[in-house]
Amino acid sequence: MAAVVIHCTCPDATTAERIATALVGERLAACVQQLPGLRSTYRWQGRVEHAGEILLLIKTAADRTAAVFERVRALHPYDVPELLALDARDGTPDYLDWVIAQSRDDA
Repeated sequence: MAAVVIHCTCPDATTAERIATALVGERLAACVQQLPGLRSTYRWQGRVEHAGEILLLIKTAADRTAAVFERVRALHPYDVPELLALDARDGTPDYLDWVIAQSRDDA
């Protein structure tokens, strides 16, 4: 079984904490790291925008990706939240096993 790291940006600490707590509490993710101080520049509705954001690094089992995406969309204030799943191909087997085990309802 494989693990993924999902990137998700949030507009503020309250949103980031709410999403992180829900994902770990509901066993959709083993761990969510919050990286504050991110400055994003992006195009939205025809304009170049700048915003301070918090990046979430969500560690979960690959087969939980769709459920994580669905839950984040339900909790996130953005119309189009950043949700990028990156394969965790390399990692220590014990850490990857932990991520997968903690992303399960029956763990």
